[in-house]
Amino acid sequence: MWKLKLKDGREVAVRLLTEKDKVELFEMFSSMSEKALEWSMAPYTMEVIERWTNNISNLIPLVAEYGSRIVGYASIYRFSHPRRKGVGDQGIYLHQDFHNVGLGTAMMGKLLQLAKKEDMHKIELTVVADNKVAIHLYEKLGFKVEGMSKDSFYGSDQKYHDMVHMGLTLDYCVSNVRLKDIWAKKKNAK
Repeated sequence: MWKLKLKDGREVAVRLLTEKDKVELFEMFSSMSEKALEWSMAPYTMEVIERWTNNISNLIPLVAEYGSRIVGYASIYRFSHPRRKGVGDQGIYLHQDFHNVGLGTAMMGKLLQLAKKEDMHKIELTVVADNKVAIHLYEKLGFKVEGMSKDSFYGSDQKYHDMVHMGLTLDYCVSNVRLKDIWAKKKNAK
């Protein structure tokens, strides 16, 4: 478990997800605003969450806790096919009460450190092009745009949106120094 102090002074604990976290994770998604889920693949039913928790062996999954409630979830899905060895697909979700306070950066930084420790080679992700906040976070951590899919996400606004494909090759990632710095700053801010 890793403790960190957010920009607004609140302290959260970041730890690995366990199968026992199903209900609390479901409660987080159930309490998230439409705006917080705007660019996601909602709804996140108990069935979806059980699929995640039943597949922990293929995940590097983190949760952030504030008090006794889960307020963030981030994971890397490790592809199991031999041709995709060392490659993973990343996702992150934060409760709206924890946006813009450094939690996303800290969770992503810790996730990438764990991926590097597990000898992952590359992390990929897909994000809606209109989700500028997420794209800024990913670029700050060293992800690069690798492609675009036109009109491939049907939003809650009933319009099609472009998807941006991003990647980060960990073998060549100089941002690991920055990732360590991010966590050192968070710990020292206590």
